[in-house]
Amino acid sequence: MMDKEIRQYLTGQLLIAMPQMSDPRFARTVIYVCAHTTDGAMGLVLNKPFAGIGFTDLLEQLGIEVEQQLGDMRVHYGGPVESGRGFVLHTTDYTREATLLVDDDVALTATVDVLRAIAEGRGPQKSILALGYAGWGAGQLDQEMQSNGWLHAPADPAILFDADLDTKWERAIAKLGVSLSMLSGEAGHA
Repeated sequence: MMDKEIRQYLTGQLLIAMPQMSDPRFARTVIYVCAHTTDGAMGLVLNKPFAGIGFTDLLEQLGIEVEQQLGDMRVHYGGPVESGRGFVLHTTDYTREATLLVDDDVALTATVDVLRAIAEGRGPQKSILALGYAGWGAGQLDQEMQSNGWLHAPADPAILFDADLDTKWERAIAKLGVSLSMLSGEAGHA
């Protein structure tokens, strides 16, 4: 059955908003699906910064001392649900009891311990911090997929973890081998 195949298939996949996505929270977004079951789905937006706070500022607000240079790590807008809650999407070289292993290469941890580990230089090799998440109720994501709201593609470490947010949407679509002009909702507009 198609619904069952989609549910099993989308965990660990990228959701790519179609060009005609009208919801401004998701227009031109790439979302990594962390879980997709019969009860619903949960994912993190990968290509939108969280306005107004940097990673180091957030660590300081949480009382976590930064012991090393953190480079260009930024805080991402993970989605509109529970925007005050943090989620770290990361490589599986760091796991703890509270870590959700999405697949062999990617994990999700939502505890302050992972932030402490990153600040101390003993965290995962690659990670992004997102505030909030994208969530769907039972059958909702399947319905949005069938209504052509989203494309999906295999996850790619560069799209997941690199800092070039401005091109993630285009790069995710390019993974499908599809031209943007073919996806446009209006003739003559890419």
